[in-house]
Amino acid sequence: MNYLSDTITLPTLEMMDSIRTAELGDDVYGKDITVNRLENFAAELVGMEAACFMPSGTMANLAAILVHCPRGSKAIVGDESDIYIYEAGGASVCGGIMYEPVKTQQNGQLAVNDLEKAFPVDQDDPQFALPKLICLENTHNRCGGKVLPLEYMKDIREFSLAKNVPIHLDGARLFNGATALGVEAKEITKHVDSVQFCLSKGLSAPIGSMVAGNSEFIKKARRIRKMLGGGMRQVGIMAAPALVALEQMIGRLSDDHRKAKQLAYELSKIPGIHLNPDDVETNIVIFHVDKARYSWKEFLALAGEEGVILSEMGYGRIRAVIHRHITDDDIIQTVKAINRIMLHADEGNLSSIH
Repeated sequence: MNYLSDTITLPTLEMMDSIRTAELGDDVYGKDITVNRLENFAAELVGMEAACFMPSGTMANLAAILVHCPRGSKAIVGDESDIYIYEAGGASVCGGIMYEPVKTQQNGQLAVNDLEKAFPVDQDDPQFALPKLICLENTHNRCGGKVLPLEYMKDIREFSLAKNVPIHLDGARLFNGATALGVEAKEITKHVDSVQFCLSKGLSAPIGSMVAGNSEFIKKARRIRKMLGGGMRQVGIMAAPALVALEQMIGRLSDDHRKAKQLAYELSKIPGIHLNPDDVETNIVIFHVDKARYSWKEFLALAGEEGVILSEMGYGRIRAVIHRHITDDDIIQTVKAINRIMLHADEGNLSSIH
């Protein structure tokens, strides 16, 4: 039972068949018909003027930040965000852009008061680098797949307009968020200037992410993609399964959410496992293990021996990610395995007492 990430999903048979029959061309010249079809469809889904196919979400986020921010400026990011923690400091390395980390609330939000503090009182003072972008994450990975409410998105939009600073949304799992809210993705993205979303993860395409925005933004993003080495040739072989993913896989994400809730509920009944099932909103379950029983490293090792692959997400938080390869029986077997592990700890403590 591999809960390491939803990045491990494999393409469906329909996706593999689509590769064989894809219409191809040189995408650097805009001649790949399948890519063009994907980009148009993706832009429509998120209510943007245009979109650009990217090899990865990291490159998509980086390209977006480089478009929005001039050298020597700041991009405001959450201190628990994937952009800040997992994307190798690309904006600083490639664009001379500073990250301004803002405290991430437990629900994945960046409080308006904290965002306000990121802006210098005297913006004419030449000593200060000015924020030129606000980056949000929805759903929020390290906060356990939390969804940003539409009302919150509206509030941050109003704040950004008042500051004359655009918003970029790292929507790697955007469609999980839309599914949880019961709305189309464009209801989320209408509050931002640009968005990145992954075609892999829960959607199960083998490769790629999309970045979307207005036409001028995407024109600049294409140039940056080329600069970063992301310009590819007959890339329709990647775009074809991505199209299948967007057409066929969004509707099934609710099943992942159901299984995540079930896993969380069952785990919460095991002594020594700490989580609130009500905190689970999408396909990610975060929990803690009683330190008196095991360190997180010991627990992950023992779970691995039971065939349960999990990951640690900082501060001893254990993450389980549900995806389409996880079955209902996997949930049952996982709960039994973790229950055995925790019972073994209790038996060990009892034996040491006697």
